[in-house]
Amino acid sequence: MTKFSKIALCAMVIGASTFFVSCNDDDDNTMAAPSLYQKLGGTTMVADPNNPGQMIEQGRLSYRSVVDSTITLIVTDIVVGANGNLGAHFAPIVGEVSSGNTTNVAVLSKNLTDFFSANTGGGATNTYSGINMIDAHNPATNPRMGTKSNNANYDKFIGYVGAAAGLNGVTDPVIIGDVVTVLESLRTQIVQAP
Repeated sequence: MTKFSKIALCAMVIGASTFFVSCNDDDDNTMAAPSLYQKLGGTTMVADPNNPGQMIEQGRLSYRSVVDSTITLIVTDIVVGANGNLGAHFAPIVGEVSSGNTTNVAVLSKNLTDFFSANTGGGATNTYSGINMIDAHNPATNPRMGTKSNNANYDKFIGYVGAAAGLNGVTDPVIIGDVVTVLESLRTQIVQAP
């Protein structure tokens, strides 16, 4: 063996030893906490109940199910007159649904599912390409919003999300707390009215 080969071999052994010793630190057995997306099922592929024969990530399916149930709860309450709080805010969407047009509700569901999946650990397979939260909730930049939201509107919305989570089997208080934390982190962007 040449002198250069022996030095290179020695350097590789020392480098590998250092790598394995540093990676095998028995004093630090902590694991990274799972993301909210992982807690909701993560990237495990399951059958998509809305699209027979197709698969979907369980985390994404969990979000979509809660989003769709939230939308249904809001629209139903507005249509039957039980929800004066959010009626004006969602008037354009309710008008569309009442006339039989569900195209934009499907777009809303996809955008919300994309947003939450992408921003809570959904990884590269989940991206959000919609408009930012400030513009999305401002009627001047998004004509599908009837009015700007106030804190009472947003509190009511969070309540609907909680009810929708329960309807979809998401009852773990830690996960619900994580969802509320995410929603509260968006409050300053979404609430634009006094």
